[in-house]
Amino acid sequence: MIVELVSTGTELLLGQIVNTNAPYLAARLNELGFSVLYQTTVGDNRDRMKSVLQSAIERADIVITSGGLGPTQGDITKEVTASLFNKSMYLHEESVRRIKRFFDERRLCMTDNNLRQAMMPEGALIVENTCGTAPGVITEDQASGKIIINLPGPPHELAAMTETSIVPYLQEKFGIQGAIVSKVLRTYGLGESALEERIKEYILSQSNPTLALLAKNGEIHVRITSRAADEEQALQLIHDLESQIRPLLQEYIFGTGEETLEASAGALLLNRNFSIALAESCTGGLVSSRITDIPGSSRYLTGSIVCYSNTVKIDQVGVAAETIADKGAVSPETAKEMALGIKNKFQSDIGLGITGIAGPDGATPDKPVGLVYIAVAGPGGVVCHEHYFNGTRTNIKHRTALAALNHLRHYLTGI
Repeated sequence: MIVELVSTGTELLLGQIVNTNAPYLAARLNELGFSVLYQTTVGDNRDRMKSVLQSAIERADIVITSGGLGPTQGDITKEVTASLFNKSMYLHEESVRRIKRFFDERRLCMTDNNLRQAMMPEGALIVENTCGTAPGVITEDQASGKIIINLPGPPHELAAMTETSIVPYLQEKFGIQGAIVSKVLRTYGLGESALEERIKEYILSQSNPTLALLAKNGEIHVRITSRAADEEQALQLIHDLESQIRPLLQEYIFGTGEETLEASAGALLLNRNFSIALAESCTGGLVSSRITDIPGSSRYLTGSIVCYSNTVKIDQVGVAAETIADKGAVSPETAKEMALGIKNKFQSDIGLGITGIAGPDGATPDKPVGLVYIAVAGPGGVVCHEHYFNGTRTNIKHRTALAALNHLRHYLTGI
């Protein structure tokens, strides 16, 4: 069954609120085996909403709307749905009683316009709202077999209604739709085009499972999606394809699903029973912050110093004054001494040193904005990596943090 999601509300188009309903519904419906092929957003305009719903119902079996069921004149989703199926509106007395009870129990004064929420399309199935006042509506068109489901806009109301009423309705009416399952391989260190080239054969020949690449916050995610009669079969299809493409990307894959670079590096530190200390200059503690985002990181992070000034690099971290005078604060030599110095200061197994020019000022002809050195010191010796990042100051800091965690991961893997 093909589903289209239609999010209503001018506030969505103005960017005043973030639409979290569509991602939730899409994920939930895919879990149930329904194919969500389209998503549309439309404002609170009667003509435009009717046009959008008309297009949606022509290309989908089920249209699910969110928003526009409230008490104000701008809440028109039910009325537009009714007009699309040539149904009149009537006052649903049970909904009236529920709405009045909602206000009475909270000792609130109910204004008359709240009764707009009890106006329903003729012949529709009314869905109780256990978290708010606006009921949901399921309108079935007997002639075409098409269905429009109207859900409230507040996310907690929509989610509760979906789980308690809409999912059971869909399962009872349409039975088991099969399973649509996805797995994401998270990679770092290889650009999107270069990564695609490595697995191009599988992308061009894809059918089921499908392959998709997504560039996200400096990472490239490889999503494998399969459809089968049940989850077990879908997972087997994913496993079969993953086993073919993983060897082509192995060194760049750091995790799956929601696993982050910091979680991957932390797991490696735990597995080797290593501790780490950091000396950060241009990142300003960002890498340390990401490492401590992981619960249990106190088992391997001994400490860190944000050594922005040369004085702190020298007095607190142990970088030689001569090194900074001769080579500069942003240099491979300084980065290496930062990594070794912080390792010794905190008596950790691993030391990580980061220095660079995040901009927009501070550059020289030989050292442009975005030049970064990342050094790792430990049982495998001292290694230093040079990078040239572009973008804003925030972008450069973010990309440096990712690169530092990735270098740490490779260092730990190689010793």
